[in-house]
Amino acid sequence: MIKHKHITEPDVFGYQVRIVRRAKESSRYFSHKMWGNKNKSLAAAIAWRDQMLIVLKGSKIRFLKPPKNKTTTGITGVSRTIKHDRRKDKSYLCYTVFWVFNGKSKNKTFQVGNIDTLTADEEFHAFRTARLFRVLYEYSIDNDTRFDEKLFAGWKKKRLYDELDCLPF
Repeated sequence: MIKHKHITEPDVFGYQVRIVRRAKESSRYFSHKMWGNKNKSLAAAIAWRDQMLIVLKGSKIRFLKPPKNKTTTGITGVSRTIKHDRRKDKSYLCYTVFWVFNGKSKNKTFQVGNIDTLTADEEFHAFRTARLFRVLYEYSIDNDTRFDEKLFAGWKKKRLYDELDCLPF
């Protein structure tokens, strides 16, 4: 059996990835059935682990910490939630960014898609986009510039974090 850091096989049905940084845990379970077979679920677990290690390395705590119910990602102002639509009996994964505009609390939701059919890449794309939204908001506050959320229209088809890598942060 090959050992992979942060990856365990708690049962015969899948792999578990657990990463703990600053007393906060990021974890995800990769089912062999959902990913097609054991090799594919291991590959997905390794890819997710590697992506999360990059993200967690760059995260920093800014401003005051929000209430516990406002963050599940370890990044201030960005939360990961699963919303259930009772009419369709489906659950959707969303990343929500909380921010303030003209003294009023606002939020921007990046809905990934149906929890039963989404891929790790789709989830990571939404997370990175939500994180970029929050970073640009904080940058505009720090530099007294206007924050424009319209940049994120059509975010599912754009990889803004790749396009904006020239920014000074």
